[in-house]
Amino acid sequence: MTGMLASVNSVDEALLVLAAQVDIIDLKQPAAGALGALETAVVTEIVGHCRGLCPVSATIGDLPMHPERVFNAVKTMAETGVDYIKIGFFQDGDTLATIEKLAVLARNNLALIAVLFADQQPDFALVDALKNAGFKGVMLDTMDKASGSLTKVMPQADIARFVGLVKEQQLICGLAGSLRLEDIAGLLPCQPDYLGFRGALCARHERTGQLNQAAVVQIKQAITSNLLL
Repeated sequence: MTGMLASVNSVDEALLVLAAQVDIIDLKQPAAGALGALETAVVTEIVGHCRGLCPVSATIGDLPMHPERVFNAVKTMAETGVDYIKIGFFQDGDTLATIEKLAVLARNNLALIAVLFADQQPDFALVDALKNAGFKGVMLDTMDKASGSLTKVMPQADIARFVGLVKEQQLICGLAGSLRLEDIAGLLPCQPDYLGFRGALCARHERTGQLNQAAVVQIKQAITSNLLL
């Protein structure tokens, strides 16, 4: 069953999507990049409101693949009590060394989610390495939000192959990247665990703007309705 992930950047937005019964609340600061991080104090406050009501994930920011730097950022975010910590796998730095370093945290029961970028020629072979390192899931997103939705920058067959590889490893699988209402029907047959949204939930589809309650409800209903078909 595919759920809805809603990205928020404040307590008020978290409460709005919580009331809409989204399946996971994702904390990030869109104005700070593809995976811009919220201040940890804000993350801690939101976790307090959502604890026991909805799982919460948070990003650590658009960091290069420098093992020690990423490791420390994950440790800091873990102190907020979030359920999942998302790490973007960018092209600069040492990806494999970073995965190896993070395996220490995964063995200490931190739920780590890797984010690969469809518009950056992602290496799907990393899924095996992430599984071996103890990651809980892998998401496919886009870095350049101006380039269109995930379905515009990657062929449907490749998206389906990604989902298949992740689910074969029994990892949580998410799809995101400027997704719109019209993308839902085409992506649900791939059977990801989550579809992630930000811009489509905002007025005029501006991801750095405020969430629109009607848009949140519309996306949630569209996912539910298509699943019932």
